[in-house]
Amino acid sequence: MSGIDDAWWRDAVIYQVYPRSFADADGDGVGDIDGIRAHLSHLRDLGVDAIWMSPWYPSPMADAGYDVADFRDIDPVFGDLAGAEALIAEAHAAGIRMIVDIVPNHISSEHPWFKAALASPDAPERDYFWFRPGRDGGATMPTDWTGEFGGTTWTKAPDGSWYLHLFTPEQPDLNWEHPDVQAEFEAILRFWFDRGVDGIRIDSAALLFKDKDLPEVREGAPHPFHDLDAVHDVYRAWRRVADEYPGRALIGEVWMPEVDRFTNYLRPDELHAAFNFDFLGCAWDPYLMRDCVDRTLDAHAKVGAPPTWVLSNHDVTRHVTRYGRTDTTFSFDNNLDGTPVDLELGTRRARAAALLSLSLPGGAYVYQGEELGLWENETIPVEQIQDPMYARRGHTRDGCRVPLPWSGDEPPYAFSTTTPWLPQPAEWKDRTVQAQTGDPSSMLELYRAAIRLRHSQGAGFAWLDRGATVLAYTRGADFACVLNLSGAPVPLPEHQTILLASGPLDGDLLPQDTAIWLRL
Repeated sequence: MSGIDDAWWRDAVIYQVYPRSFADADGDGVGDIDGIRAHLSHLRDLGVDAIWMSPWYPSPMADAGYDVADFRDIDPVFGDLAGAEALIAEAHAAGIRMIVDIVPNHISSEHPWFKAALASPDAPERDYFWFRPGRDGGATMPTDWTGEFGGTTWTKAPDGSWYLHLFTPEQPDLNWEHPDVQAEFEAILRFWFDRGVDGIRIDSAALLFKDKDLPEVREGAPHPFHDLDAVHDVYRAWRRVADEYPGRALIGEVWMPEVDRFTNYLRPDELHAAFNFDFLGCAWDPYLMRDCVDRTLDAHAKVGAPPTWVLSNHDVTRHVTRYGRTDTTFSFDNNLDGTPVDLELGTRRARAAALLSLSLPGGAYVYQGEELGLWENETIPVEQIQDPMYARRGHTRDGCRVPLPWSGDEPPYAFSTTTPWLPQPAEWKDRTVQAQTGDPSSMLELYRAAIRLRHSQGAGFAWLDRGATVLAYTRGADFACVLNLSGAPVPLPEHQTILLASGPLDGDLLPQDTAIWLRL
């Protein structure tokens, strides 16, 4: 599908599939590849340009597949490699590209490399990981580092040494200074590119290298494992691999508070794009949102990379819920204590945010279910929570990973023929694909219309002056978006043709938390 000069990722709509929760074809309660293949028409009708597939590799599932035991195969719960290759081909036939997830920071403790490393201190694979002696004669962990999920980062091996894991103990960190590690992952990229994959999404892209001296994390000092400079040499090497396959993209998950450090990953010889967590975490506030857009556009322009716009993903609370809170600043925390959420308000804002994110210059990412207006399921019983983060931080990502509702009036909503791996809310009966298809007021039809009209937007970007609390801008000569964040209705622009509105208009007024697309 890709040509030599094809930079499709620059303005693509990329849809994240979380395979455990998309659709279950074999009736075991867990989504699978055949379920995705059976519902490709949903993604075709939605109009997305590419699918980003969360990990589907063999895994003990200590962290929902992000603990990978083999990057060249498919976990049996999802299907097999032949099914994956068929999905890639069928997606291409439907005009949809495929992106797969690669997790370079760590592998599964069940990976052959780590098994060999544990079996013998003299095994060559030992050097592929971070084995270190403990302090206090070996009794104490080598450092007091806190993990990315909270908790400790070292586990004692049978021989008395300690191994590093920034996530769970079942996810030992790789030593990226070892040439064998570097060569292996370059080979993995080629393996998937050879099978027609159009892009690689890189998990935890900034964590690969660690300071060999193992200093503690101290304010004002360089961080011992976040964003070390050596990581850029890895992505330059990966870029050289990707360039062997015209039209392939490398897309990074880069959590970075400093914009300059973030855009280092997007220099012309490194990654093609990276997720914009600044936008995802921005409060529903006109001043903060405008600053975020300006900051994003300016930073990406300096390195010639396309911005990206992300509202939700598999790691964060769904934005219908976030926008329905009184305090709309981003937080990992769930309302597990039952704090009320105004879902009507959250849905109205989510509809407006869809028109915002789909009309800003650059690529847009849609997390499965956001096109249905799904909210976070914050009523999952504690005994059914599966996310390892819950035990360490009291927060679970399971609420945004609940299986999709396809049709019917009650769970499992045709997701499966049996009880799904996570419970679905009874209130989702009005949020199924079937219930929303053909309803012009539904979230699904809003997304379909917006993605279809998106292709008629022009290039460029310029703010329009509609007041400090109204975000208004043009794309090209005759397209504009206006989002009212003022807290009260504002007059509609005069003598314009309204192409799409996120909600009902009030005569000649644009209600608060409502967005419109205009033809000038």
